[in-house]
Amino acid sequence: MNPPVLPSILLVISTVHAFQYTELVQYVDSHQEEYVEALRDWVAIESDSSNVLKRPDLHRMMDMAAQKLRLMGGTVELVDIGEQELPDGQMLALPKVVTAQFGNDSNKHTVCVYGHVDVQPAKKEDGWATDPYNLTDINGNLYGRGASDNKAPVLAWIHAVEAYQALNMELPVNVKFVIEGMEETGSNGLDAMILAQRDTFFSDVDYIIISDCGWLSTRPALTYGTRGNCYFFAEVEGPKQDLHSGVYGGTVIEPMTDLIGILDTLISPSGKILIPGIRDAVAPLSDEEWRMYQDIQFDIDHYKNKIGVNQLMYSNKVDVLAHMWRYPTVTIHGIEGAFSDPGTKTVIPAKVTAKFSIRQVPNMDPAMVKKQVTDYLHSVFAKRKSPNALKVTMVIGAKPWLADTQHPLYEAGKAAVKRVFDTDSDLIREGGTIPIARTFQDVTGKSIIMMPIGGFDDGLHSQNEKMSRYNYIEGTKLFIAYLNEVSQIRKTTV
Repeated sequence: MNPPVLPSILLVISTVHAFQYTELVQYVDSHQEEYVEALRDWVAIESDSSNVLKRPDLHRMMDMAAQKLRLMGGTVELVDIGEQELPDGQMLALPKVVTAQFGNDSNKHTVCVYGHVDVQPAKKEDGWATDPYNLTDINGNLYGRGASDNKAPVLAWIHAVEAYQALNMELPVNVKFVIEGMEETGSNGLDAMILAQRDTFFSDVDYIIISDCGWLSTRPALTYGTRGNCYFFAEVEGPKQDLHSGVYGGTVIEPMTDLIGILDTLISPSGKILIPGIRDAVAPLSDEEWRMYQDIQFDIDHYKNKIGVNQLMYSNKVDVLAHMWRYPTVTIHGIEGAFSDPGTKTVIPAKVTAKFSIRQVPNMDPAMVKKQVTDYLHSVFAKRKSPNALKVTMVIGAKPWLADTQHPLYEAGKAAVKRVFDTDSDLIREGGTIPIARTFQDVTGKSIIMMPIGGFDDGLHSQNEKMSRYNYIEGTKLFIAYLNEVSQIRKTTV
């Protein structure tokens, strides 16, 4: 006779000490200048992952992050993720991934914090008002490349753990870190590393936290979704070499004309994607989503002023947010092989390659999008009866990510925001792509939350990137509070 199956028992993970939030906040406030100096030291390193000449700086940046975690007593490893092949065939060592662990109490939840410390390129002559690699405090804003994306958030998480340690308070959860140095160029080698350590480093992780995003307004936000990205090259090749337009113009069917012609069939002036089937997989906007979007703090006029336009595709908040976050879009980025230097050049390019992307949303499959785009462009091109050759290639197929906002991780996030900022949080999605979220989800099966502290006006990837001192310091308090809230999540055991 089989024994009866016992129902699941909900057990609350108890903490040894009551949460001493006031003491932790006082500690953070009294160490503000140290935190700013730590950020200054990190920003000073030109950890540009796109520039192979800066690779020594990138290695130094990873060593600096590892050393900071070691000095805090963490179990730290620099994980070798191999090499990358450069266009000339040369092999170059990838920056090692830093992993660290604080606490290993099996009775506690374990959270894993992901971040990166590489940056986008930056030069003073690009239009920066200050030296991008010398953190500059102007009216409470800390200007410097990588300040917001992603060095200050990584440091804020480290300082959150450090505050508990400094006050001899037990961490309410075990904390692990994964810090990489190639995020800005596609996270080379990271997917393989996560897969390789799925049953070791990630085996006891309950939740994954990513703070590589920003708020939508002045109201704190929790992010629950990102769009994916299918990036295409469409190459049209004709003559064996570039031709003089005066000598040959009017006698040859020009590749550029063909290319512009097929690009014009991708999207309508009103923004409607014209590729058959692309929108078929997109779920309609639900009543619940509509209500969520209504509650989000978002000023259309401010948004227009910020980007310098006097008209958007849509005139109301819900439509703008929906088309920014949960509908696909087509963007044409550029044409390789076309004349783009200042001045004039009367040339017929022999080969031109258009670069465009389709931002994916949940339920869209990159393999299907690849087929739809390729078939459609070839069918459009065939109608032109051109002797030129068309080649369509999808070079990126990053999937979207979406979380359940009803998950206890988000309830804990709301509680932490309420405690620190005394306001409710916006639940938002990102229009951009953060592929690591989907990788973590698919490989580890763990629940994920994105918890940003960056401001809506931080200028990520742009000139004069900054992190406000307020967001940096209060963000550290938010992370401290969040660790405590996560420790209160009930654990289901059988």
